[in-house]
Amino acid sequence: MKIIFMGTPDFSVPVLQALVDAGHDVVASYSQPPRRAGRGKALTPSPVQARADALGVAVRTPLTLRDPEAQAEFAAFAADIAVVAAYGLILPRAVLEAPVRGCLNVHASLLPRWRGAAPIQRAILAGDAETGVCIMQMEAGLDTGPVLLREATPIASKTAGVLTDELSAMGARLMVQVLADFDGYLPEVQPEEGVTYAAKIDKAEARLDFSQSAEAVERQVCAFNPVPGAFFEVAGERVKVLAAQSFPGDGRGPVMGGPQLGPGLRRGRVVDEVLLISCGTGAIRPTLLQRAGRGVMTTADLLRGFPIPAGTQL
Repeated sequence: MKIIFMGTPDFSVPVLQALVDAGHDVVASYSQPPRRAGRGKALTPSPVQARADALGVAVRTPLTLRDPEAQAEFAAFAADIAVVAAYGLILPRAVLEAPVRGCLNVHASLLPRWRGAAPIQRAILAGDAETGVCIMQMEAGLDTGPVLLREATPIASKTAGVLTDELSAMGARLMVQVLADFDGYLPEVQPEEGVTYAAKIDKAEARLDFSQSAEAVERQVCAFNPVPGAFFEVAGERVKVLAAQSFPGDGRGPVMGGPQLGPGLRRGRVVDEVLLISCGTGAIRPTLLQRAGRGVMTTADLLRGFPIPAGTQL
């Protein structure tokens, strides 16, 4: 097919690559404009723009698609279909209707659950048992279109980074599968029941909330790895937690693998010499941490140069 691809972050790159590898004619790749990044704040192209340049695919980076000139340029490519994967800009109706066969989206959730901007992190935070990918026909509503194909995968203890890579590869494979037999898939209208919305992640959410259960705190750690990075503060310093182990408990007695917490212990207090931290119920022990400007290290390595004694309130 003659395809316009639309995507921006690393999640999108395998989808673009899969379309090219499958022999489709990718006539243009749309991505968000380059942004300033790094210590020098140099303008840096998005991962999709970088890969498209390497593949020799024409790149367009409009600030908006609401401008009539941008819409006319999009329509002039005369594409059979547009494939969208985490593009990050709203597509107006004129863009949605320009390709002959419309627009298909790779969405990283099991719709109608977790429509919106951050479905992977929200699924982890909510404690969902599974998530997946839907190949969806796009319409004017937010992720409301009918689904052509879906596939699920267990979440278990996967971090957002691991899950993003897995769902990206899955989405690339499913999209190529759909395009190979486009007319053979019957669009399935999304049910009205079970709709949830995945709001954009606010960096403030990454501060570990020790008033929650230990299991919920561990989910925070997984959901915000690699970015923005779950953290606590101690001695005026922010320490990121990249991995942790939770120990269940009811808040009144001992936790499995840890000391007696007792009903009056303040949540967020360090209760032993190896960084077991009390939570609303149970406790959590970080296993991989990172201080500002330092590399990732184990708890034992961190405590050797940066002691956090029992009784410390985080």
